[in-house]
Amino acid sequence: MEDLKKRKLEEASNGQISSSPEELKLLLDPLSKSQLVDLLSKLGSQYPSIAEEIKSVASADPVHRKLFVRGLAWNTTSETLCAAFRLHGEIEEGAVIVDKTTGKSRGYGFITYKHMESTQSALQAPSKLIDGRMAVCNLACEGLSGASTTPDQAQRKLYIGGLAPDVTSEVLLSFFGRHGEIEEGSVAYDKETNESRGFGFVTYKTVEAAKKAIDDPQKFLGGRSIIVKLADSHKGKMIQAQLSTAVVPIALPLAAGYPQQPGKPPASATPVAYTYPQAGATYPAYPGPPTGPAPYSSTAPAPYPSQPQMPYSSATVMKDPLGLPPTPTVGMGGYPYYFAKQ
Repeated sequence: MEDLKKRKLEEASNGQISSSPEELKLLLDPLSKSQLVDLLSKLGSQYPSIAEEIKSVASADPVHRKLFVRGLAWNTTSETLCAAFRLHGEIEEGAVIVDKTTGKSRGYGFITYKHMESTQSALQAPSKLIDGRMAVCNLACEGLSGASTTPDQAQRKLYIGGLAPDVTSEVLLSFFGRHGEIEEGSVAYDKETNESRGFGFVTYKTVEAAKKAIDDPQKFLGGRSIIVKLADSHKGKMIQAQLSTAVVPIALPLAAGYPQQPGKPPASATPVAYTYPQAGATYPAYPGPPTGPAPYSSTAPAPYPSQPQMPYSSATVMKDPLGLPPTPTVGMGGYPYYFAKQ
């Protein structure tokens, strides 16, 4: 079998083509991708002309040569971005994306190499320290779901809180680099003032390195005790806090004269802006008694007819022959009767 392959290669090198392109396509069609890759790799390594043809075809589509670079510092320019990636090969195009309104960097950019092998070389070391921040690159066609987004990233990315204002990204990376190789990390800076926001993130290449950083008892940096924990746990607390603050209190309408601020109860129950005494409510007037000739009377009748007084007979108190004081007459319920004065 090996002799047959060598003979065919010798015939091809001598200009003797034993098969037409159609016949070769029929032979190559059943082969798997891995078999084709191995075959072309062997041919390219033996024949420079085939290697150049492979490079030309692979580099024809810019999709295979364009990189997406994220995590850039706000002061990184297109020139500094290209300078950081030029060591891998000739750059066809490179730029930092800026906001159209403010003209400030949006924290990411793109690099397009002239040859595909330069792109592959850059991807071998995707993390690069640019202007004090660790930037990460991947193929632009992969977007944010590139090689850096792996299933174990939640266990590799750490939140670093309580940082001093003078702690820079270089200091942060140098401090946490003792636990293992860092894939990405930087201090969070304010976009407007470019000042530290007091926290940052570090993503290790291995889960073991992240565990070492969390378990390290020496969590002092820049003269302060810092917080080190998984970024996902901190993110969950932030989302919960945002949900609790998202419940907007609805101000209920109160009666006129009471001060009311949205989301706050009235400071006092005492009404304000009232003047005393207040005028009573007005009611419709009712017509008076009818007047005119009989049978009507000009004098208004009494609202209720007077009732005649009921006469009560006076009770006679009998003297006790033994001289004892008389026992008062008691009515129902133990209450005494009251007699008319004699």
